[in-house]
Amino acid sequence: MDNPIRSHQLSNGLTLLAESMPWMESAAFTLLLPCGSVYDPEDRAGLSGLVCEMSLRGCGPRDSREFVEDLDSLGVDRNENVDEAYTILNGAMLAENLPAALAIYADLVRRPHLPADQLEAGRRVMLQELHGLEDDPQSKVMLELKRRFYHSPWGRPSQGKGDDLKKMTIEHVQEHFEKTYTPQGTILAIAGKFDWEPLCEQVETLFGDWPGEALPPLPAQPPKPQTDHLQYDSNQTQIGLAYPTLPFSNPDYLKAAASVSILSGGSSSRLFTEVREKRGLCYSVYAGYHSLIDTAGILCYAGTSTDRAQETLDVMLSELARLQQGIDLSELTRMKARYKSALIMQQESSSSRSSFLAQEWFFRKKVRTLSEIQAQIDGLQLDVLNQYLAEHPAKDFTCFTLGAEPLEVSHAVL
Repeated sequence: MDNPIRSHQLSNGLTLLAESMPWMESAAFTLLLPCGSVYDPEDRAGLSGLVCEMSLRGCGPRDSREFVEDLDSLGVDRNENVDEAYTILNGAMLAENLPAALAIYADLVRRPHLPADQLEAGRRVMLQELHGLEDDPQSKVMLELKRRFYHSPWGRPSQGKGDDLKKMTIEHVQEHFEKTYTPQGTILAIAGKFDWEPLCEQVETLFGDWPGEALPPLPAQPPKPQTDHLQYDSNQTQIGLAYPTLPFSNPDYLKAAASVSILSGGSSSRLFTEVREKRGLCYSVYAGYHSLIDTAGILCYAGTSTDRAQETLDVMLSELARLQQGIDLSELTRMKARYKSALIMQQESSSSRSSFLAQEWFFRKKVRTLSEIQAQIDGLQLDVLNQYLAEHPAKDFTCFTLGAEPLEVSHAVL
């Protein structure tokens, strides 16, 4: 039986979504603002991330320390993230503390202090995150892959650029906040134990008079195949490979996501079996589905030694091409089992559910019930999925490598 999911639209454009999970003693919220790194000015890459960091340094009647202490007193397990398309704030706590936590976060997105005397501290946090990528080549290669695959502005990483971050002023932060933190398109998703009517009343009180104009839409350009390499002094090579697929908003997206599960859904998946287990070519290999609003990609990664890098890439490309020949019933069965297990696990977490609600609405402007999703999974028939794979072959690759030597991508698969 599905949990009841309710929605309420505020006059200023903010959408409230709520899924009742009354057997829980917890509640979680996801506050999604449709402002991400795509809205960073060309010469201020990382500004959205810096705004998010600075917004955490005091809001409403609380200074930076009081903000942290008040949330800790409420037991809020929190997280913040700036993506390409949005800034997302999450919190989970005992259900009885949800109203107080929402009041604090209303201050955060509406009345942050953005204190000038803490700008340097906020900048250092951003620079440390950026510098940390140098010690994490796997993350670095995937960020650089997305930068090339999606093109500007959709490929911009939220970490920004060091030179740009060093030039940003508190005025830049304040102006960007005023421009991008707006109720238009913002989603507040709640999951767990709550009373609907009091929740609606509180959200109207906290956010109802929040003014702001909608940000202009930024249509994504279709990816163009390319190959690039960044010299990196190491005896290991990091390989990033991407190709276009259907976005999350497409009714057939599950077929695209299913192909990723076949490639990278555990130790029986094709990439793990063929690249790592049978040939021992790499220490890590996987594929993932990544979607923006209007475009999406299947992003693959492998980390290997320099002397085996070209063979690793060749085998990866061969496995991607082999998808067009179809899959067998055992692969389909395992894929469905993984999806259904994930649904069950998600149902046991109010945090996962609130995040799911927000992203469903952001991409689809509606929320599917668990029964609807399960029916879509059950409806994936072998002949239908194989027809999709035959009609949507892996092609138009973008390849980015990080290591001592560049690699060659076969023209036959471009």
